[in-house]
Amino acid sequence: MKIKVIGIGGIGGALLPALTRYLNFAYNGSEITLIDGDSYEERNNQRQEFDELGYKAEVTAERLRPLFNNLLFVFKNEYVTPGNVYEIIREDDIVLMGVDNHATRKLVSDRCEDMETVTLISGGNDFTDGNVQMYIRKNGEDITLPIANDFHPEIMEPADRNPADVGCGELAESEPQLVIANNAMAAVMLSAFYSYLQGKVTYDEIYVDILTGNSRAVNRR
Repeated sequence: MKIKVIGIGGIGGALLPALTRYLNFAYNGSEITLIDGDSYEERNNQRQEFDELGYKAEVTAERLRPLFNNLLFVFKNEYVTPGNVYEIIREDDIVLMGVDNHATRKLVSDRCEDMETVTLISGGNDFTDGNVQMYIRKNGEDITLPIANDFHPEIMEPADRNPADVGCGELAESEPQLVIANNAMAAVMLSAFYSYLQGKVTYDEIYVDILTGNSRAVNRR
């Protein structure tokens, strides 16, 4: 099994410990590629776990590698861009994406639409609520909707920019996030991943609100 984790921030960092522990014992020999061009800074301590400063993908891969020796860890210290998306996302990949910008979501969704077989699980949140989108494509057919669809015009026509095209000062001004919401979305993504492995996915999207406790799956097809 080849898994690509795009975005090792609040959501990506939260899902990786459970994901790697599960794969280490259930799917020996799986390859996990961590992809993020951002670096850990002291201010990230409030939402993310790390033991040293440096590129998030590299630092996290090096921390997890000795804990789970049945897995192959690869890291890419770069953002997903139009120049590398074709190399990063390949046939039969399972992609878990936890980025905070629509431009990257659109780019990854478009790449997956061009492929024969691929699975994309994308999670995002505001301060206390969020959603997880499932895009499953098999043998050239869409089983669920691409995450860039008519129900999400903010992804179809993103108003923001790819992080690779944004200056450091602009990146530092991202919206505040809550570690509890990040963990909630990571848990929903992991549940969706397990449902996919069991062939039980019957939805395109799951909405979650941690204040009300509501969770709602939606099938848009």
